[in-house]
Amino acid sequence: MNKEYVILVDERDNDIGVMEKMMAHEKGLLHRAFSVFIFNDKQELLLQQRAISKYHSGGLWTNTCCSHPRPNETIKDAANRRLFEEMGMTCQLQVKTNFIYKTPFENGLTEHELDYVLIGSTNQNPQINRDEVESFKWQTLEDLKKDVAANPEQFTSWFKIALEKVFKEYHFI
Repeated sequence: MNKEYVILVDERDNDIGVMEKMMAHEKGLLHRAFSVFIFNDKQELLLQQRAISKYHSGGLWTNTCCSHPRPNETIKDAANRRLFEEMGMTCQLQVKTNFIYKTPFENGLTEHELDYVLIGSTNQNPQINRDEVESFKWQTLEDLKKDVAANPEQFTSWFKIALEKVFKEYHFI
């Protein structure tokens, strides 16, 4: 397996280096990431359940896809690449906002990311990559908001933050 690298950044998103992905997560260093939200014409969000085998947050529900751009790769190019790799789909994406969060996990890894939120629209169902994705579903934001409030432990930490940004900044509900 090829090693993946992440782009280390400061709080203003200035590049400050490159590091192997697992090492960056072991050290809890701030790095660039993205979260993709795909909606259909019914205003439903396409959610994915992360593969059980993922190195953290396995089996949890999250946004359509998420990952890290590679060195010399734009956020949009990386998001399109991962959308196809994880969900087997393509659509136009727009960068909407970003935020910084830090979450330690029980396995000793820490996600410390400057996370860009991208939004797209399609009615296409995904063709999921079973190495990355356990399952998927389309859900209205109203039902999703209730589900997250009732069962927060079933969702990834970054998704809950990004979802609140989507609610507040784009007035979906």
